Amino acid sequence: MISTTFFQVGDYNLDLTLSSGQAFRWRLLDGGWEGVVAGRWVRLESEAGGIRAASLGRIKDWRWLADYLQVEVKLGEILKTFPPEDKHLWSAVESCHGLRLLRQEPWECLASFILSSTKQIAHIQQIIERLCERFGAPVKVPDGHFPMHAFPQAKTLALVDEQELRACGMGFRARALREAAQRVATGALDLGKLANMDESQARERLMDLRGVGPKIANCVLLFAYGYPQAFPVDVWVRRALETAYFPRRRLKPREMESFVRQYFGPQAGYAQQYLFHHWRMQGRGRRKAALTAGEGGL
Repeated sequence: MISTTFFQVGDYNLDLTLSSGQAFRWRLLDGGWEGVVAGRWVRLESEAGGIRAASLGRIKDWRWLADYLQVEVKLGEILKTFPPEDKHLWSAVESCHGLRLLRQEPWECLASFILSSTKQIAHIQQIIERLCERFGAPVKVPDGHFPMHAFPQAKTLALVDEQELRACGMGFRARALREAAQRVATGALDLGKLANMDESQARERLMDLRGVGPKIANCVLLFAYGYPQAFPVDVWVRRALETAYFPRRRLKPREMESFVRQYFGPQAGYAQQYLFHHWRMQGRGRRKAALTAGEGGL
């Protein structure tokens, strides 16, 4: 049987949130979003005043999904912490109204961002789906639905040959993923303990892993653990920061870290996500416009 619930929440843009590059397994199907959370098939639809959620089985307690979606977060209170006169950031907030941060399972988040290195979002999604199909446990789905799989556990991937991982299309990232899986599976890296560390200590533990630099570590701290000042800097965020705030010089990493913490304040991570998605969408728009102009000239 399918159970449903309704999360009453305002200022929650489900489309933006699930397509903003923080999670990679959500798919838009027939007007709703489908994915796997906590090993369960989940379907989400935006309705007036909130989000309608569906999953299989008799479900009385939906806190696991409410926590994932972070529906209890008061977005207005977070936005109040942003610099009030910053036209660049508030332009991003306006264009991405209702964008939220998710709270993901740490292992899936870590593994996904290891696989994200130097890849575009569509390619990351393809790699992760192949990985789940080959090594993830089947998930119960409604009758007639296509098969879906949970994200593979660390203990499973720890035993997979590197060449088998490469067959999923991840290339050199296979070695980093396998080593991370082994560290987590053996307890050498206890992901559960990171939540109780201060941010810098947790970041250092993550960066002990092959293939995990500051950007990936900060993604995990922000999207899996909710460290509010974690500020991942990729090409889009760097472009936004340098264009909007430092148009005449290129910042060193330490200078940029110092700036974002002091300038964006206690919810810098949220500011980062607005800047990232806004600038990425602008970049996509410019590329489409250029392609259209090129096609028109042929």
